[in-house]
Amino acid sequence: MPKFRYTLASFILGLLVSMGALAADPVAVNPSHPERYVVVKGDTLWDISGHFLRDPWRWPDVWHVNSQIANPHLIYPGDVIVLTYVNGQPRLTLERGSLVKLSPRVRSTLLDGAIPAIPIDAIHQFLTRPFVMDREAMESAPYVIAFDDEHIIGSNGVKAYVRSIDSEDNTQFDIIRPGGPYKDADSGEILGYEALFVGSGALIRLGDPATVTLNNIEIETTKGDRVMPIAEEEPLETFYPKAPGQQIFGSIIDVLGGVTQIGQYHVVVLDKGAGDGLEPGNVLAIDHRGETVKDNVSKDPKDTVTLPDESAGLLMVFRTFPRVSFGLVMHATRAIHVLDRVHNPE
Repeated sequence: MPKFRYTLASFILGLLVSMGALAADPVAVNPSHPERYVVVKGDTLWDISGHFLRDPWRWPDVWHVNSQIANPHLIYPGDVIVLTYVNGQPRLTLERGSLVKLSPRVRSTLLDGAIPAIPIDAIHQFLTRPFVMDREAMESAPYVIAFDDEHIIGSNGVKAYVRSIDSEDNTQFDIIRPGGPYKDADSGEILGYEALFVGSGALIRLGDPATVTLNNIEIETTKGDRVMPIAEEEPLETFYPKAPGQQIFGSIIDVLGGVTQIGQYHVVVLDKGAGDGLEPGNVLAIDHRGETVKDNVSKDPKDTVTLPDESAGLLMVFRTFPRVSFGLVMHATRAIHVLDRVHNPE
């Protein structure tokens, strides 16, 4: 997988392009903010801004950008971030040795050591593989029918026999396993199907069945697993945290990565996607969905009441599909659960 590049320039300038101007709403500072902060290895731009701002994703709104220079410095461990005020509004600037303005040099290479926007290790495995498909695409995909040398299951180096590969245009494949449906939390409508990544395969002989050598197997391949050409598009490298451009009201419908308790840096599935106006980088608030409880005081034994929703955290969308999306939980103030609600941050 290619390295990921997160420059402060793209983090800021991409946001400005997408929004047209800095946000008009005033930015609230963290009441316990420092005046200066020294960047350390392991920080992210989100972490750093959290030291200074109540809403960490508002970093670009207060960063001092020189409009005459296309690319600001990257931020590295040892750099110093300083909070000042201009006309009563907070402003963050960068010091490197002495106060520096912004670099006129355009950096075109991937640079190690620069501070990323978010913890990329938490999401890298979910950036490129299919993971969500519609029923028609799933059912029409080539599939494993048997294995060589009397193998019952497939592992690295084993030959798999695959039906319905009818072209040599693609020779590298993802092996996926059809999973359960993703459903709208309120209506129950099916929005797509989970496509669980099994491993990879390389075409060595065309025919009916074709022969594919298995490699990079993460879970054992079984008969019926689907075979999909590896997508050639590059994964998204830079995220621009911002509120959605329209009102979003949705829910968490699943959690990825084999965890059962949802907390910070866990990846969740939402029942809203690109078709609903969501984009990578959109920030959403999470509310614990109020449960319905029985009123034991009421004389009516069937009397119940639904408790109010309560704030539970914040997530950032990093990948969208037509009707669902993946989000990374950036902040959690309480336990988060499947069916908790998401909406525009206030």
